[in-house]
Amino acid sequence: MATTTKTATKKKLDSDKLISLYMDYVLENEHTPKTVYKFSKDVSIKEEEFYNFFGSFEGLEKGIWERFYLNTVNVIEQSPEYPSFTNREKMLTFYYTLFEVLTANRSYVLFTLKKDPKPIKNLVQLKGLRKNVKSFAKGLIGDGNKDKMLKFLQQPEEVFSEAAWVQLMFLLKFWMDDNSAQFESTDVAIEKSVNTVFDIFDNTPLERVVDFGKFLYKERMAK
Repeated sequence: MATTTKTATKKKLDSDKLISLYMDYVLENEHTPKTVYKFSKDVSIKEEEFYNFFGSFEGLEKGIWERFYLNTVNVIEQSPEYPSFTNREKMLTFYYTLFEVLTANRSYVLFTLKKDPKPIKNLVQLKGLRKNVKSFAKGLIGDGNKDKMLKFLQQPEEVFSEAAWVQLMFLLKFWMDDNSAQFESTDVAIEKSVNTVFDIFDNTPLERVVDFGKFLYKERMAK
């Protein structure tokens, strides 16, 4: 009977299951596993099964963040209204949905982004996410530029995509420090920061920038 159960478990193992096993492991043990061998033994899989999906823990951790992104995109693309949204609305929807995904995995996110005393080392795992977010932002601007006949009115895709990534890093740090109920302050920060960025690219920044600045000052003073 035990053999049958183990065989059934093996058949069900895929990258999603392996990611779930890893996230549960680090949260339950409050540290990352030392070796793939020990981790595999502790979660009752064979070491070679791990390597069927990831070459290392570093690769797995990057895969987790890429999965957060893919889950976000899958959710927003299922909305029948999404294709008719403006670029601003699409970016807002993307951020709102991404942070819903992150909130559902908040314990793991906080752990993995604080595990190393040197913050820069914790950000290495976001490399794949960065590429995806920049690509998403470029897609939005590329679509918007198609509607602009005059070249000087078109928005620079590379600049906007980099701004989107910097914006996400700011929002991620804000969310990590957010103690408001249901992270309402993060929702406000998302709305104000997205509006500010789009207004800057639309050449009407002053009112939004001032409004966003007041919000940040208020939040900072409250801590």
